Amino acid sequence: MCGIAGLLYPRELQNPGPDNINLQLRSMANAMEHRGPDGEGFWQSPDTRIGLAHRRLAIIDLSPDAAQPMTSGDDRIWATFNGEIYNHMILRYELENMGHRFQTDHSDTEVLIHGYRAWGIEGLANRLEGMFALAIWDMDRQVMSLLRDRIGIKPIYFTRAGGVFRFASEIKSLFADPTVQRRMEPNALGHYLSFMVTPAPLTLFEGIFKLPAAHIMEVDAHGKISARRYWDALPGKGADHGASDDVLAAGVLERLEAAIEKRMMSDVPLGVFLSGGIDSSANVALMDRVSSSPIETFTVGFNDHTQLNELDYARKIAEQFKTNHHEVLVNSSDMQGYLRDLIHQQDEPIADWVCVPLYFVSKLAKESGVTVVHVGEGSDEQFCGYDSWMSYLNAHASFWQTYNKVTPAPLRRAIAAMASRVAPTRRAKGAQIAEALLRAGTGRELFWSGANAFWNVHKSRIFAATRDAGPWSELSAMGFEVAGLEDADSGAVVDGYFYTLDRDHPKHDFLTRMSYAEFRQRLPELLLMRVDKITMSTSVEGRVPFLDHALVDYTMDIPQEAKVRGGVKKAVLKTALKGIIPDDIIHRPKMGFAAPVENWLRDDFGREVEHDLLASPLVKDGLLKAQPVAELLAEHRAGHANHALHIWTLFNLTAWHDHWIH
Repeated sequence: MCGIAGLLYPRELQNPGPDNINLQLRSMANAMEHRGPDGEGFWQSPDTRIGLAHRRLAIIDLSPDAAQPMTSGDDRIWATFNGEIYNHMILRYELENMGHRFQTDHSDTEVLIHGYRAWGIEGLANRLEGMFALAIWDMDRQVMSLLRDRIGIKPIYFTRAGGVFRFASEIKSLFADPTVQRRMEPNALGHYLSFMVTPAPLTLFEGIFKLPAAHIMEVDAHGKISARRYWDALPGKGADHGASDDVLAAGVLERLEAAIEKRMMSDVPLGVFLSGGIDSSANVALMDRVSSSPIETFTVGFNDHTQLNELDYARKIAEQFKTNHHEVLVNSSDMQGYLRDLIHQQDEPIADWVCVPLYFVSKLAKESGVTVVHVGEGSDEQFCGYDSWMSYLNAHASFWQTYNKVTPAPLRRAIAAMASRVAPTRRAKGAQIAEALLRAGTGRELFWSGANAFWNVHKSRIFAATRDAGPWSELSAMGFEVAGLEDADSGAVVDGYFYTLDRDHPKHDFLTRMSYAEFRQRLPELLLMRVDKITMSTSVEGRVPFLDHALVDYTMDIPQEAKVRGGVKKAVLKTALKGIIPDDIIHRPKMGFAAPVENWLRDDFGREVEHDLLASPLVKDGLLKAQPVAELLAEHRAGHANHALHIWTLFNLTAWHDHWIH
């Protein structure tokens, strides 16, 4: 796991010269030293128009021979790579049989170079198992190829400031060049308020974009960009839809066991973040089956609001599987001391307060000598693990389908307008009903995301939407999907995701639709980015077994009635894990990895947040409406309502703006 960066000066621009290229590459690498404290490397082309940089976190093949940027034997192909390829030894064997000769002992980076030469970038992408952000410069084709893994576990950001193409693992690396301007993208702001992060390929920075998950992007010597999707989380590749629950459960277990065993590949110590829930407990149990030494486990709790702690459950699993268990307790003071670093580490706002405990448990792992950890992200989105999802499923079955069928469209629109006017300001039942009526009346999807901070009935009251021409024609010319991004209504973004699913799989159930939406937005851009940014800020690599693409391909064909059986969430996964982890862990109520932000915002921290929010230029200039913001803060601090999610989302935004823009 590493940090990668690079640049390409199109032939039409003046040649920058070797010293200039070297200075830029070193500045880009230094900005993300935390991603790779074990070494650095640089390369520039003979014509000094192309440069690659690398910060190394050594995990596979620790020898100097595996350092990057890495070249083919004839210096015609150069690569810088961030991630892990779990099937690299299988691919190496195949390539050796084709006549390829390797210089390293077991570097997965070298496999990528030879694989690219043998199969091309798309053939390589479709053979890889793992998480990856990769850049390859081909001297013969004069093309830079960038590749992001199927699920979006590893990020790549890019810009064309001043006509120069630059890419990096983190946005702050792009800002190492002062010609890259720090301006807010107004078209992304409303979507951030909805999704707690910006949808790809947008970021909150104007002119800076992120490569969406499962995309290949090629940049030629003139700077022309061409992008395309090479995979999607669509049904039709996995389980037999009509199979019995036991057969489906066996298929899940087989693929999860394989996913975890693959992710035990490491030349440095590894462990697991353990909450004591079903997902992290499964990680421990299945890791224990293939490990010759005790598993290192790490748990975080709170010593000021103990009602959120899952320490006893985690200790139960640690005791049963005889792990080397470590714990850390944090409080409001710890959180406040970390906030400035959090805003810097995120690059753009990731309004998920899980980032706070995640940082402290990642730091604990690193201080305990562990560099690689398994995490449980992706299970709930495949198997329906959230109570909120059950609410959507019930609403879809009992209200949504019938209402849209029997209520004429003009009447739905009239009801939507009225509901929007009378909706409560808090995230309560009345607001949920009003939002559902609004979505029905405007022809939007019922389910947008498991992380939907500001509903439209709330956002319109607090946000003075501003739109400009936007980068839509530029992004579309590159080959990116932009449907819905130009709309002030974030529901249009969700609508834009479903074209392929509806065209090729029109008979899918509603739960499959919900999962698909999460694979397009929340998983790659929120949940996995919080793992990447926060763990890597402590020089720790997070691995996600539940998001092995073979398991995802399989679960997308498991029908809703097998995932939710008799009102029981994650039914097929619970059947798969019976006898592997204790029954009381399997069947205990889900708590979720959280932080006591609701309580912290009613303490001294709340007063600081109130001051900073109301003093923000975003409020003073009217982009965020001052009176509704002040009312949110006052109601929450007085205990009259729980506006924690809205306040945290706004605070992340204004703190980001103060740090990076203002």
